[in-house]
Amino acid sequence: FDIVDRQGTFIVKPPHLIFPEMVENEDISMRLAGAAMIEIPFHGMIYARDGSLSYIIRRFDRYGHGRKLAVEDFAQLSGHSRETKYDSSMEQVAAIIDRFCTFPALEKLKLFRLTVFSFLIGNDDLHLKNFSLISRANIITLSPAYDLVNSSIVYNAKEELALPLMCKKSNLTSSNFFNYFALSRLGLSHAAINQEALSFKHILPAWENLLCLSFLSENMRKKYLNIVRVRHRILF
Repeated sequence: FDIVDRQGTFIVKPPHLIFPEMVENEDISMRLAGAAMIEIPFHGMIYARDGSLSYIIRRFDRYGHGRKLAVEDFAQLSGHSRETKYDSSMEQVAAIIDRFCTFPALEKLKLFRLTVFSFLIGNDDLHLKNFSLISRANIITLSPAYDLVNSSIVYNAKEELALPLMCKKSNLTSSNFFNYFALSRLGLSHAAINQEALSFKHILPAWENLLCLSFLSENMRKKYLNIVRVRHRILF
């Protein structure tokens, strides 16, 4: 890698000064997302000279020789700032997709999958700046997923989602996700909802295998797996 001040194609995240194992956490979280058929960019970890690990991810808004794709996050699209990125709801996220996406029905299925995934892995920091739209070949879709971490084991958070769903950030139930959000609010078909439910219901063994191969410490790995198992029981 060469460090550049413009036209870079990768983002590098060094170890966090306060919260331990954020690099390893994000790497395994993104791998779990990939196993759940969520679109993710090329990513991984590299060793620094001092032996520490840094997280790398390829920029999905760059292509060719320094050319850019149009990308806007949901805070920008809804008139919010970095300071007000939590002042919204999952229902309003869905409304942005309805307003801007070329084929909203397809993107709302992706949104539902990402929402269920974030709940299952303990990602309670999925705010407006963690959703983006990207324009490719004049078609506007959700961007590949990014900034996915199990924040619950990092901050010892009490909430389950960053943005409320059905006016709730915690004590969410299977009905909140499948009956209300997927069926009533997003308008997904029963067949699509059942397929998503089956996929997540049966993904636990694959996730457990990936977590065993992760670079997390044994203590963090156990905490991560416990969150996943508890949330999985809530939904299934």
